[in-house]
Amino acid sequence: MQEIIDALLKFRNDRDWEKFHNPKDLSIALSIEANELLEQFLWKSVEEANHDKVKEELADVFAYAFLLADTMKFDIKQIVLDKIQQNAIKYPIEKSRGNAKKYNEL
Repeated sequence: MQEIIDALLKFRNDRDWEKFHNPKDLSIALSIEANELLEQFLWKSVEEANHDKVKEELADVFAYAFLLADTMKFDIKQIVLDKIQQNAIKYPIEKSRGNAKKYNEL
């Protein structure tokens, strides 16, 4: 993961874009890219979606998420593991297995 972050930072810094990469704007960019990912599936089945475009948009989502985490000084591994632990409490196996309901509806 650090190799990816280092490559993203080099790409950004080589272009003097760091001044644009504040948490607000990175969050907005992340949301826009996530919506561009969604657009690849709009009115299509999964099989009809252009998988190369899906990969491209997903890479953009990851890139902005990694840059945001780096800017906020978050340990990506730790915040994801913490969230999994929180979700395990909210969604106990015995109540949520095979069920798509939100935790407050279980």
